Amino acid sequence: MRVEYINAFIKASTEVLNNFVSDKFTVGKPFIRNNPFPTKEIVIILGITGDIKGQAVFSLTEEIAKKVASAMMMGMPVEEIDEMAKSALSELGNMIMGNSATLLFNAGMKIDITPPSLVKGTAIEITSAGMETICVPLVSTLGEIEFDIGIKK
Repeated sequence: MRVEYINAFIKASTEVLNNFVSDKFTVGKPFIRNNPFPTKEIVIILGITGDIKGQAVFSLTEEIAKKVASAMMMGMPVEEIDEMAKSALSELGNMIMGNSATLLFNAGMKIDITPPSLVKGTAIEITSAGMETICVPLVSTLGEIEFDIGIKK
């Protein structure tokens, strides 16, 4: 996987998160995922089409999801992952991937993204068949969001 792809996703994710959440996010050590890979309780999945094809998967615990959703909704308390919180978290995925698409476009790559799918549950596993997947941990004092970027070979 080309490093310029990953750098665009990393830059977009930290910028968007840090615009909304007061506890700043930094990038942990990226690593290659083996298939299938486990997720946390809340998973946001967006497809990538165009010059590169693949998927983006954001995985977070329910506790950090509540905090991030609250920040996305201007501090409104979030006690449960209801429809409003799901909408806010899905929009977070849209914003990160939209910004990634803009950064890649400025570098000469044209991509589009699919609407986000949000999955909630326990013991969720993702299989990225035919895709090399890199996990970029996004770390803050709130906790960690795992950002998995899978690009089809």
